[in-house]
Amino acid sequence: MLNLQAENLKHSHIVHGFLGRTGGVSKGIYSSLNCGPGSNDAPDDVAENRKRAVGFLAGADEPALVTCYQIHSANAVVVTEPWKVEENPKADAMATDRPEIMLGILTADCAPVLLSDSEAGIIGAAHAGWSGALAGVIESVVAAMAGLGARRERICAAIGPCISQEAYEVGPEFEARFHERSDTYSRFFVSSRRAGFWRFGLEDFVTMRLQEARVGSVKPLLACTYAREPDFFSYRRATHRSEPDYGRQLSAIALRN
Repeated sequence: MLNLQAENLKHSHIVHGFLGRTGGVSKGIYSSLNCGPGSNDAPDDVAENRKRAVGFLAGADEPALVTCYQIHSANAVVVTEPWKVEENPKADAMATDRPEIMLGILTADCAPVLLSDSEAGIIGAAHAGWSGALAGVIESVVAAMAGLGARRERICAAIGPCISQEAYEVGPEFEARFHERSDTYSRFFVSSRRAGFWRFGLEDFVTMRLQEARVGSVKPLLACTYAREPDFFSYRRATHRSEPDYGRQLSAIALRN
């Protein structure tokens, strides 16, 4: 399996990884490590992929993987016990201090963010698409971690594979949403090759929101989901090809027992 890791999250008490699309059992457009139950992939294949992913990351510890019904919101939940996939809460961020729980984020262009305060034994995870990032999902997950006892200056955050600015063309109405929030957000847009269009720097925007949340360390991994087809699923790439659906890669973090 492809597994990217961030140097600032590497710690003896933390297991984490930004997985790619290889090493699973799914077929066709979902080939092969599709961990997204929201896709139209065979449910048994998705379940097996999720099981393999947890085993690959955590080994014999086998924490319970929890994911959310992601809705591009600022909603964050504190996880005290695992839930079934069909009970996924509608949220886009999680925090926990329980070592038996693995927090998972599913993406296919949006930015997965994993966070930890290893000293306090508190972890977090967030799904940061443009909408959630603009709405405040980063602030929500940091606040949820702080509510459990994490200290902002000790929190390390990493931004996993997401669509790069080069591949993320947007229209004028998209740029206007950000401009209405703050004139300073114009720095996350550059002119596209098409007149009247822009390219948006999602990873840079999420980095800024993490810095504004006053976390101690931020590490973007600079891995483009759109460009690296053998490695990652991409919603936009699937859309450009008129494919009927797309897979989701898993990014996950857990505390070691």
